[in-house]
Amino acid sequence: MQSRTLAQPMIEVIMSRKGILYDVLLILGGSLLTALSAQIAIPLPFSPVPITGQTFAVLLVGTLLGSRRGALAMLAYLGEGLLGLPVFAGGRGGLAVFMGPTAGYLWGFVAAAFLVGSLAERGWDRHIWSAGAAMFLGNGVIYLFGLPWLSYFLPGSLSQVLALGLYPFIPGDILKLALAALALPSGWALLQRRKG
Repeated sequence: MQSRTLAQPMIEVIMSRKGILYDVLLILGGSLLTALSAQIAIPLPFSPVPITGQTFAVLLVGTLLGSRRGALAMLAYLGEGLLGLPVFAGGRGGLAVFMGPTAGYLWGFVAAAFLVGSLAERGWDRHIWSAGAAMFLGNGVIYLFGLPWLSYFLPGSLSQVLALGLYPFIPGDILKLALAALALPSGWALLQRRKG
Protein backbone atom coordinates (compact mmCIF):
# COMPACT_ATOMS: atom_id res chain seq x y z
CA MET A 1 0.00 0.00 0.00
CA GLN A 2 1.32 3.46 -0.93
CA SER A 3 1.99 6.06 1.73
CA ARG A 4 0.07 9.34 1.84
CA THR A 5 3.11 11.18 0.42
CA LEU A 6 3.14 8.97 -2.69
CA ALA A 7 -0.58 9.57 -3.22
CA GLN A 8 -0.19 13.37 -3.21
CA PRO A 9 0.16 15.38 -6.38
CA MET A 10 3.49 17.18 -6.64
CA ILE A 11 1.98 20.58 -5.82
CA GLU A 12 0.80 19.31 -2.43
CA VAL A 13 4.29 18.16 -1.55
CA ILE A 14 5.80 21.48 -2.62
CA MET A 15 3.12 23.63 -0.95
CA SER A 16 1.31 21.94 1.91
CA ARG A 17 -1.43 24.57 2.24
CA LYS A 18 -5.10 23.65 2.23
CA GLY A 19 -8.31 25.55 1.71
CA ILE A 20 -10.67 26.72 -0.96
CA LEU A 21 -8.73 29.90 -1.79
CA TYR A 22 -5.60 27.82 -2.28
CA ASP A 23 -7.48 25.44 -4.58
CA VAL A 24 -9.00 28.32 -6.58
CA LEU A 25 -5.57 29.93 -7.06
CA LEU A 26 -4.07 26.63 -8.24
CA ILE A 27 -6.97 26.04 -10.65
CA LEU A 28 -6.74 29.56 -12.07
CA GLY A 29 -2.96 29.22 -12.32
CA GLY A 30 -3.37 25.99 -14.29
CA SER A 31 -5.85 27.64 -16.65
CA LEU A 32 -3.50 30.61 -17.12
CA LEU A 33 -0.56 28.33 -17.93
CA THR A 34 -2.71 26.58 -20.54
CA ALA A 35 -3.83 29.92 -22.01
CA LEU A 36 -0.23 31.11 -22.27
CA SER A 37 0.84 27.82 -23.86
CA ALA A 38 -1.96 28.14 -26.42
CA GLN A 39 -0.30 31.30 -27.70
CA ILE A 40 2.65 29.18 -28.82
CA ALA A 41 0.88 28.26 -32.04
CA ILE A 42 2.03 27.28 -35.49
CA PRO A 43 -0.79 27.28 -38.05
CA LEU A 44 -0.63 24.48 -40.59
CA PRO A 45 -1.79 25.59 -44.05
CA PHE A 46 -3.26 22.16 -44.82
CA SER A 47 -5.08 21.59 -41.51
CA PRO A 48 -7.66 23.48 -39.43
CA VAL A 49 -5.76 22.34 -36.30
CA PRO A 50 -2.62 24.31 -35.35
CA ILE A 51 0.40 22.98 -33.52
CA THR A 52 0.32 24.50 -30.03
CA GLY A 53 1.87 24.21 -26.60
CA GLN A 54 -1.56 23.51 -25.09
CA THR A 55 -1.31 19.75 -24.86
CA PHE A 56 1.96 19.94 -22.95
CA ALA A 57 0.39 22.40 -20.48
CA VAL A 58 -2.75 20.27 -20.10
CA LEU A 59 -0.76 17.15 -19.25
CA LEU A 60 1.60 19.03 -16.96
CA VAL A 61 -1.22 20.79 -15.10
CA GLY A 62 -3.11 17.54 -14.62
CA THR A 63 -0.03 15.78 -13.32
CA LEU A 64 1.08 18.57 -10.99
CA LEU A 65 -2.34 19.47 -9.58
CA GLY A 66 -3.93 16.02 -9.49
CA SER A 67 -7.11 14.72 -11.07
CA ARG A 68 -9.75 17.04 -9.60
CA ARG A 69 -7.82 20.30 -9.65
CA GLY A 70 -6.36 19.50 -13.05
CA ALA A 71 -9.77 18.82 -14.59
CA LEU A 72 -11.21 21.93 -12.92
CA ALA A 73 -8.32 24.00 -14.29
CA MET A 74 -9.23 22.83 -17.79
CA LEU A 75 -12.92 23.57 -17.21
CA ALA A 76 -11.91 27.06 -16.02
CA TYR A 77 -9.82 27.44 -19.18
CA LEU A 78 -12.76 26.46 -21.36
CA GLY A 79 -15.04 28.79 -19.39
CA GLU A 80 -12.64 31.69 -19.91
CA GLY A 81 -12.66 30.98 -23.63
CA LEU A 82 -16.43 30.66 -23.72
CA LEU A 83 -16.69 34.10 -22.11
CA GLY A 84 -14.71 35.47 -25.04
CA LEU A 85 -11.31 35.87 -23.40
CA PRO A 86 -8.51 35.36 -25.96
CA VAL A 87 -7.17 32.18 -24.32
CA PHE A 88 -7.23 29.78 -27.27
CA ALA A 89 -4.65 29.40 -30.03
CA GLY A 90 -4.17 32.56 -32.04
CA GLY A 91 -5.76 34.69 -29.30
CA ARG A 92 -9.21 33.39 -30.09
CA GLY A 93 -12.14 33.02 -27.75
CA GLY A 94 -15.91 32.91 -27.79
CA LEU A 95 -18.65 30.48 -28.71
CA ALA A 96 -17.48 30.15 -32.33
CA VAL A 97 -14.41 28.19 -31.20
CA PHE A 98 -16.69 25.63 -29.52
CA MET A 99 -18.54 25.19 -32.79
CA GLY A 100 -15.36 24.84 -34.85
CA PRO A 101 -13.10 21.95 -35.82
CA THR A 102 -10.85 22.09 -32.74
CA ALA A 103 -13.62 21.95 -30.10
CA GLY A 104 -13.27 18.20 -29.59
CA TYR A 105 -9.61 18.61 -28.64
CA LEU A 106 -10.58 21.32 -26.15
CA TRP A 107 -13.11 19.06 -24.41
CA GLY A 108 -10.52 16.31 -24.43
CA PHE A 109 -8.29 18.53 -22.28
CA VAL A 110 -10.62 18.06 -19.31
CA ALA A 111 -10.61 14.26 -19.54
CA ALA A 112 -6.86 14.13 -20.23
CA ALA A 113 -6.01 16.31 -17.21
CA PHE A 114 -8.22 14.13 -15.02
CA LEU A 115 -6.60 10.93 -16.32
CA VAL A 116 -2.97 12.01 -15.95
CA GLY A 117 -3.79 13.51 -12.55
CA SER A 118 -5.30 10.20 -11.44
CA LEU A 119 -2.23 8.34 -12.65
CA ALA A 120 0.07 10.81 -10.89
CA GLU A 121 -1.89 10.23 -7.69
CA ARG A 122 -0.96 6.56 -8.10
CA GLY A 123 2.74 7.39 -8.47
CA TRP A 124 3.06 7.20 -12.24
CA ASP A 125 4.89 10.54 -12.38
CA ARG A 126 7.76 9.26 -10.17
CA HIS A 127 9.57 7.18 -12.80
CA ILE A 128 10.56 7.94 -16.37
CA TRP A 129 8.73 5.05 -18.09
CA SER A 130 5.50 5.34 -16.14
CA ALA A 131 5.52 9.15 -16.53
CA GLY A 132 5.94 8.69 -20.27
CA ALA A 133 3.11 6.14 -20.30
CA ALA A 134 0.82 8.51 -18.38
CA MET A 135 1.56 11.34 -20.84
CA PHE A 136 0.99 8.98 -23.79
CA LEU A 137 -2.40 7.91 -22.41
CA GLY A 138 -3.40 11.51 -21.68
CA ASN A 139 -2.43 12.55 -25.18
CA GLY A 140 -4.45 9.64 -26.56
CA VAL A 141 -7.52 10.86 -24.70
CA ILE A 142 -7.19 14.29 -26.33
CA TYR A 143 -7.19 12.63 -29.76
CA LEU A 144 -10.06 10.37 -28.72
CA PHE A 145 -12.19 13.49 -28.28
CA GLY A 146 -10.61 15.59 -31.03
CA LEU A 147 -10.56 13.31 -34.05
CA PRO A 148 -14.25 12.30 -34.10
CA TRP A 149 -15.29 15.96 -33.75
CA LEU A 150 -12.85 17.00 -36.48
CA SER A 151 -14.34 14.37 -38.80
CA TYR A 152 -17.58 16.40 -38.98
CA PHE A 153 -15.64 19.24 -40.61
CA LEU A 154 -13.58 17.20 -43.05
CA PRO A 155 -15.33 15.53 -45.94
CA GLY A 156 -13.77 12.26 -46.83
CA SER A 157 -12.33 9.23 -45.19
CA LEU A 158 -10.83 8.37 -41.84
CA SER A 159 -7.40 8.50 -43.47
CA GLN A 160 -7.95 12.19 -44.28
CA VAL A 161 -8.97 12.94 -40.68
CA LEU A 162 -5.82 11.20 -39.44
CA ALA A 163 -3.68 12.97 -42.04
CA LEU A 164 -4.93 16.40 -40.94
CA GLY A 165 -5.67 15.87 -37.25
CA LEU A 166 -3.14 13.33 -35.97
CA TYR A 167 -0.09 12.54 -38.11
CA PRO A 168 1.35 16.10 -38.32
CA PHE A 169 1.32 16.30 -34.52
CA ILE A 170 3.12 13.05 -33.71
CA PRO A 171 6.71 14.45 -33.79
CA GLY A 172 5.78 17.30 -31.43
CA ASP A 173 3.85 14.91 -29.19
CA ILE A 174 6.87 12.64 -28.90
CA LEU A 175 9.02 15.61 -27.92
CA LYS A 176 6.48 16.78 -25.31
CA LEU A 177 6.15 13.26 -23.90
CA ALA A 178 9.92 12.94 -23.62
CA LEU A 179 10.23 16.32 -21.87
CA ALA A 180 7.51 15.47 -19.37
CA ALA A 181 8.84 11.95 -18.80
CA LEU A 182 12.23 13.43 -17.92
CA ALA A 183 11.05 16.50 -15.99
CA LEU A 184 8.53 14.91 -13.64
CA PRO A 185 10.74 12.18 -12.13
CA SER A 186 13.57 14.72 -11.93
CA GLY A 187 11.28 17.05 -9.98
CA TRP A 188 10.44 14.25 -7.55
CA ALA A 189 14.13 13.41 -7.13
CA LEU A 190 14.89 17.06 -6.28
CA LEU A 191 12.05 17.13 -3.77
CA GLN A 192 13.34 13.98 -2.07
CA ARG A 193 16.86 15.43 -1.90
CA ARG A 194 15.50 18.64 -0.40
CA LYS A 195 13.55 16.68 2.21
CA GLY A 196 16.52 14.42 2.95
